[in-house]
Amino acid sequence: MAITIEKIGTIRNKLGEGPVWDVKEKALYWIDGQAPAIYRFDPATGNIKEWKTPKPIGSFALREKGGAIAALADGFYTFDFNSGEARLIGSPLAKPGTNFNDGKTDARGRFIAGTLDSKFAGPNGSVFSLDTTLKVSVIEPAIGCTNGPCFSPDNRTFYCADSVARIIWAWDYDLATGTVSNKREFVKVKGMGGVPDGASVDADGNYWSVMAGGGKIACFKPDGTLARTVEVPGVPIVTSVMFGGDNLDVMYVTSIGEKALRMEPGPDGGALLAIRGVGAKGKPEPRFAG
Repeated sequence: MAITIEKIGTIRNKLGEGPVWDVKEKALYWIDGQAPAIYRFDPATGNIKEWKTPKPIGSFALREKGGAIAALADGFYTFDFNSGEARLIGSPLAKPGTNFNDGKTDARGRFIAGTLDSKFAGPNGSVFSLDTTLKVSVIEPAIGCTNGPCFSPDNRTFYCADSVARIIWAWDYDLATGTVSNKREFVKVKGMGGVPDGASVDADGNYWSVMAGGGKIACFKPDGTLARTVEVPGVPIVTSVMFGGDNLDVMYVTSIGEKALRMEPGPDGGALLAIRGVGAKGKPEPRFAG
């Protein structure tokens, strides 16, 4: 089957990020970190909804109780889709010079999200875990830019990229406690063009990472070797990827619509894309259980 790439709607995001396919609603949510806003796309109708957030948003997770948990610039918030209200959970977490970025939910419904160094310089960020009682813990104290947090299909490995260091790390993950150990280098991204950004793990355990600035998506096997790449013409600054659709075989990709990484966004920069025919299927994304 040939690969096809479709632009969804007419929205052009400043900083498209964080796609989340919800298997219950059969809909795709994603964000524009700088609008800032959360969006929902219904493939059955083509309808797109938008909710503004009061601060820049790095990532979010849909919540079993309704609404969402959002990693806004300074910390974790609950978000109500009916009222548009965002409420800070506890105290601000982001240190001076950092702000929240990418996040993902584990199989027990915890939300894992981390911060980045706003100067994109050194390991001044951290990766946090918000558990189902709304308690926060730090699982990685030093990271330059949190991107592509993901879990293996057996939930025993946690992956997360540091876009500043251009390294994708792996840890052993204890699903029962939500703790990590045995940090190790999974992939050092060199010579591929771009930096590792958002990611998704497919049902076979392959780690799909977009290469922001490289206009491509790289697929790494569970042993860290490069399996293949998928080129995304006209969109050099791709930002994240999530499998969706009825069979979880549609690859939804977000992108940047403004100049970034010292390069222009390209003719289709900022678009939400649906890529079909990659020959891989994703796994369902859990909702936040707290």
